[in-house]
Amino acid sequence: MALQAEIHARLMTLDPQTLDVINESHKHAGHAGDDGTGESHWRVVIKASSLDDMSRIARHRAIHAAIGPDLMARIHALAIDLR
Repeated sequence: MALQAEIHARLMTLDPQTLDVINESHKHAGHAGDDGTGESHWRVVIKASSLDDMSRIARHRAIHAAIGPDLMARIHALAIDLR
């Protein structure tokens, strides 16, 4: 399974109303963190009621936890847009 699909599937555990997982690696080709796989830089746009009562830091931690340490280790940069 491609990394994008894995990230998306794991974030579905947060029961989001909106979820987009965007590969932005092409914007960072040749820069720090570019590992040549084309799967190093990601943006997540998410709206989930389960995150509503959390602080911004707690939301980020919940997203990282949902993705899991195994996948987070494969990601150089993760931008999170909370809606």
